[in-house]
Amino acid sequence: MKTKTIAIEKIIPYASNPRANDLAVDKVAGSIKEYGFRQPIVVDKDMVIVVGHTRHKAARQLGMTEVPVHIMENKTRDQIKAYRLMDNKSNEEASWDDDLLKLELESLSDADFDLDLTGFNEDFLSALDEEKDNHDDYGEPGSLAKKFLVPPFSVLDTRLGYWQNRKRSWVSLGIESEIGRDENLLKGDIFNGNWQKKTYGEDTSKFGAQTLKGSSVFDPVLCELIYLWFSSQGSTVVDPFAGGSVRGIVASKLGRNYIGVDLRKEQVEANREQAGNICKDNIPVWEVGDSKTIDTLDVEADLIFSCPPYHDLEVYSEETDDLSNMDYETFLTAYRAIIAKSLGMLKDNRFACFVVTEIRDKKTGLCKNFVRETVSAFKDAGAILYNDAILVNVAGSLPLRTKNGFVKSRKLGRMHQNVLIFVKGDPVKATEEAGYVEVTDLEEMFGETNELAEG
Repeated sequence: MKTKTIAIEKIIPYASNPRANDLAVDKVAGSIKEYGFRQPIVVDKDMVIVVGHTRHKAARQLGMTEVPVHIMENKTRDQIKAYRLMDNKSNEEASWDDDLLKLELESLSDADFDLDLTGFNEDFLSALDEEKDNHDDYGEPGSLAKKFLVPPFSVLDTRLGYWQNRKRSWVSLGIESEIGRDENLLKGDIFNGNWQKKTYGEDTSKFGAQTLKGSSVFDPVLCELIYLWFSSQGSTVVDPFAGGSVRGIVASKLGRNYIGVDLRKEQVEANREQAGNICKDNIPVWEVGDSKTIDTLDVEADLIFSCPPYHDLEVYSEETDDLSNMDYETFLTAYRAIIAKSLGMLKDNRFACFVVTEIRDKKTGLCKNFVRETVSAFKDAGAILYNDAILVNVAGSLPLRTKNGFVKSRKLGRMHQNVLIFVKGDPVKATEEAGYVEVTDLEEMFGETNELAEG
């Protein structure tokens, strides 16, 4: 590769460079000062930068008047544009082996070398030690996660590698929680294809008809956490908004007795069929019924665990008793009554968990304070908020749905839910009742026939 030394004033930054690099300039300048200019700036025949914008800014910061340059000749305009993007994008695709990185940094630190010249620093090295006790963002859990399945922090991140691996293991059992629901419960324009038509006209081939369709499916790893952390083997779980099959099947596999109530017969039948194929014994129970009369069940619960309908965000049926078909005030009245009756079935000194999110009024776009309403309903029924965690979800189609909407409305794309843990009675006694957290290896639980369990 031929390089030339060229006056820095002749080099032209690319006006449409999509890569923001200001935060890296100081570090690159430090590197050039320590090691010299080891990578030339690549330019096209007109002296416009192809790659090396950060090095160019760093050289200017250092007061350099000349820099080494490689001229990229015999390439088309499109090839140069594509190479510029690839060079930046390829850096994002790489990841670090934290163990080896830690050894390299410790070796330099022991030699009293300035770690800032590596792009890292002593604080980062300390954070690696701390992170090792929690989890590795690129895959394997650390000591806290091995003891409690996931570090018991107030942020639960479903995007992490080991969370996704465990989720795939659960799903590989044959869990299909979406069965028994309509193809598209999310009735808003952004989900049913109108969003694409508004943006692209009748040609929706850019995304495909199914891209923004679907209904929510509960995360089996979150189920596992709630059962392990807040109940014990052999305990009874009551779910007033049963919906799909996930919470019941996971409860069964973890030795909990599950009883769920759902208004829709077809959903209950689908759940029962899945459980019959997956659960060899301790079959979860789903009852067809209105949760407003859940207290007629002759059951004492050790844990209340549910994910209620978020008013009309998902419309589950056309039945008048379906909460998703009610106006908001009627919905709240019924919702509060169901919470009160469910808590009446819960034994003293026990936990309850509801997974909720904030919801908006479809006409005004204003938040309805649903999370706060849930906390208030539990408090009025005799249970106090004990833990509040954020469940961070995979973005999925959220970037597509947020892109145009944010420009018009400044509404943030919601990619989290609130995991609310309540206690009825004494939290110390409730913790004793929940017992020891015993994380089970999924390969042992599912048997060797489950090929994904090793994940």
